[in-house]
Amino acid sequence: MRVGAPREIKDNEYRVGLTPSSVAELVHSGHDVLIEKGAGAGAGLTDDDYALAGARLVEGPAEIFASAELIVKVKEPQPIEIALLRPGMVLFTYLHLAADAALTRGLMQSGANCIAYETVTSAGGGLPLLAPMSEIAGRLAPQVGARFLEKGEGGRGVLLAGAPGVPSAEVLILGAGNVGLQAAAIALGMGASVLVADRNVEALRRLEARFGSTVRSIYSTRTSVAETIKRADLVICAALAPGARAPILVTRDMLHTMKRGAVIVDVAIDQGGCCETSRPTSHSDPVYVVDGVVHYCVTNMPGVVPRTSTFALNNATLPFVLAIANKGWRAALADDPHLRAGLDIFDGRVVSAPVAAAHELPLTPLPGVFY
Repeated sequence: MRVGAPREIKDNEYRVGLTPSSVAELVHSGHDVLIEKGAGAGAGLTDDDYALAGARLVEGPAEIFASAELIVKVKEPQPIEIALLRPGMVLFTYLHLAADAALTRGLMQSGANCIAYETVTSAGGGLPLLAPMSEIAGRLAPQVGARFLEKGEGGRGVLLAGAPGVPSAEVLILGAGNVGLQAAAIALGMGASVLVADRNVEALRRLEARFGSTVRSIYSTRTSVAETIKRADLVICAALAPGARAPILVTRDMLHTMKRGAVIVDVAIDQGGCCETSRPTSHSDPVYVVDGVVHYCVTNMPGVVPRTSTFALNNATLPFVLAIANKGWRAALADDPHLRAGLDIFDGRVVSAPVAAAHELPLTPLPGVFY
């Protein structure tokens, strides 16, 4: 199979879909790999690294999109890339379609078959291709929040760790999944006072088992969130509904009760965000203020640490990329129900129930060839 990885063009996105070691594995299996020149530079991966691994380096994305049967990316295709997609090809990347109607329709019109990293499942019920980026985003969230709590960045002028005789900052984490657990670990390590809210009691038990009494937890209801958010200096939104739009946990009315200069880091913004006033931002323009509350809603948070993120992502995606290339995408999906769960768009039709529901589009059942 001919596999291609173009350079990412989303704002300040420096990750790359394939590392040289992933290329070497594909080439060893007999596949032809095309890499756009400079695609790995942001992650410290040179064109020479790719050439030594056996890739063919090409100028610009046009040749890759025109000839590759499988496109491996990191982030959703931008409009200029959607125009290069063609019927029958396979796109394997993060898509987060439930939060983006325009992207969904663009991919449907392209005729490409689109498999989303974030909805590929595992035998244990997890999301193995979302997990590594969730972990990194969770670890980044307190670090980002600490920065924007600084007065010069528009925040309250609060240090997460506090000081002798001065209380540490109050951090409220909404969601006790992968993002929430990682955020709690880093926030505690930075000396903050941490409270985690979730409706999954088992998730709260796991939190307690890991951190003991160093972290507090509450059952998440509208009332409990409304009360605890008043005291928070930093709110980290980490709730996830797999494949669907993120639940709104912080309403506009709640902002009026928050401290002026408090910070919201909405890690769930890829899926629409957990805050009613959240809207996507970029690394070049990461924050805005609503009712005195700083909002950080960057849709590709792990892109700020591209080397770590690229290797973590490839460790997770490579087995699936190899399966698609070795077997052909139809056979690979037929053989693996977990990979099949990632298929969002097939032959111009939506086959993902959460995506169809989010945009009120017809849901097409998967054809029998995939079973």
